[in-house]
Amino acid sequence: MIHGALLGKAAGTLVTGVVGAAAYNSVRWAVRNTPVREIAVTATAVGLRGVRKAEEGAENVRLAAADIVAEARERVGEDAPPPSHPVGHGHTH
Repeated sequence: MIHGALLGKAAGTLVTGVVGAAAYNSVRWAVRNTPVREIAVTATAVGLRGVRKAEEGAENVRLAAADIVAEARERVGEDAPPPSHPVGHGHTH
C-alpha cells in the first residue's frame, strides 16, 4: 500500500523532471532559431504544462494516501469521518 503512494510520488517527480528537461531543451533550441518574445511564450507554455502535470501527480499521491488511511482505519474498526466532516477538537473558531 505504501509502495503505491511512494510510486505515485516518484512518478510525479519523474514527470516534473522530464518536463523540466524538455523545457530546457526547448528554450535552448529556441534561442538559436526564434525571436526573444517567442522564446518567452514557449518557455511559459512548457512551464504551465509541467505545473499541471505536477499538480496531477500530487493529487494522485494525496488520493492514494487517503485510501491507505481509510483502509487502515477500517482494519482497526474505526469509522472514517465523511469528507465534509472537519477533523479537529469539536468546535469552530
